Amino acid sequence: MDREIKSPSIFQALIPLFFLILFLSLNVYFFGDDTLGGANQIALIIAAAIGSIISVKLGHKWLDIRKQIIKSISSAMPSMLILMIIGSLAGTWLLSGVIPAMVYYGLQILHPSIFLVASVIICALVSVATGSSWSTVATIGIALLGIGTALGFNTGAIAGAIISGAYFGDKMSPLSDTTNLAPAMAGTDIFTHIRYMIYTTGPSILITIVIFLVMGFTFDAGTVQPDIEGTLAAIKENFFIHPVLFVVPVTLIVIIVRKSPPLPSLFAGTMLGVIFALVFQPQVIEQISGIDDNFAMASYIAVMRSMFGSIEVHTDHAQIADLFSTGGMAGMMNTIWLIITAMVFGGVMEAGGMLVKITKSIIRFAKSTGSLVATTAATCLFFNVTASDQYISIVVPGRMFAKTYRERDLKPEVLSRTLEDSGTVTSVLVPWNTCGATQAAVLGVPTLTFLPYAYFNMISPFMTMFMAAFNIKIRKISEDKKTANGNLDISEGKEE
Repeated sequence: MDREIKSPSIFQALIPLFFLILFLSLNVYFFGDDTLGGANQIALIIAAAIGSIISVKLGHKWLDIRKQIIKSISSAMPSMLILMIIGSLAGTWLLSGVIPAMVYYGLQILHPSIFLVASVIICALVSVATGSSWSTVATIGIALLGIGTALGFNTGAIAGAIISGAYFGDKMSPLSDTTNLAPAMAGTDIFTHIRYMIYTTGPSILITIVIFLVMGFTFDAGTVQPDIEGTLAAIKENFFIHPVLFVVPVTLIVIIVRKSPPLPSLFAGTMLGVIFALVFQPQVIEQISGIDDNFAMASYIAVMRSMFGSIEVHTDHAQIADLFSTGGMAGMMNTIWLIITAMVFGGVMEAGGMLVKITKSIIRFAKSTGSLVATTAATCLFFNVTASDQYISIVVPGRMFAKTYRERDLKPEVLSRTLEDSGTVTSVLVPWNTCGATQAAVLGVPTLTFLPYAYFNMISPFMTMFMAAFNIKIRKISEDKKTANGNLDISEGKEE
């Protein structure tokens, strides 16, 4: 006979989360910046084991829990595959001189006073065009990080500007998967959703731009003065630099804009980097391979190394040494390991009914429109922390709150906007979330280092809660009834 499955109490549901937070805190204390080297992964596994024990005690079969774990990992598989390809793309774009060329010309165009705000705007435009924050960060973002480092900016501030712009564009682009997912969960159409987001996203990005403008105009390199001329000379000395190299990123952007799937698009960009490396950077190929008398053999070795492992173009210019190195696909493995263990924890919490229990307990406190939106935002953040996936942070709260929003006479775009303002943008602020782990790995900047500077991502959920608390631009279903009946709401018997 099947065992009776009990629903967890709120205390039981919170136990795995408590231990996860405890171990993650200990990891930060003992391991510092090296927590992604394995400590956080083990913390997630231990917390998942504790959750599994509780689930079994509640009557769940281990095989059912395992099925949910596998399903959870499968949902993150596209992200992990993209992450692997991004590692290879970064390697071939270094080998081909594409990233050094972006840095070379960027240093001559972008003045330090406007660099940060220009980074926000450039990433926003590219992300709107491509619909992908990941592609934007992996291409334009890496180049901007190199430029900013050469100018003497803190890497956290540079990454924060890049992330802010990239996630603004991702959020507002009709090509973005999350921008399509949120209205689908809430029950509205994508263009109504995008137009309605302007009321919260507009002020959020404007505040972000003002902050970065102030930071730029008050920037002081301190004791480390940027040697721009030396940096330009070092790049020229090691690479063939010419505008023709921009054919590679421009072609990739065009491919993505034409709505090609991300994996084939990024692989195409990787292969373009290989071709341009063979044509324009023979000296780099010889240095990476260590072979100077057989170009065919040198090319094979250098290209393969750039795609799967670490490569470094040696330079005496210490300020840009990091720019001339990359970890390739192998450099992404710790991040993929983190994502897998995070999805194991999320799968266990979902299989045991613990995620639903916690969120349902929260809903009871949502009495007003302001508190309902705040509860939705908190729930999205909760799923980003526990389920470690931005899609889950949109799908599950979307399903949970849709009926409540209808009962409160709120239009579906109020819910869809809240999901994007809270679920999409905060995912990158969680170190073990697929987004936070990926962007940290791609940029080489720890999540907690760029978090204090990701102003757009931090402001967005507070902006949506502020608008709801003061009932600003909160659309009601009854408004349609009034319009349809000549300003007379027959169902309510009230005249406007």
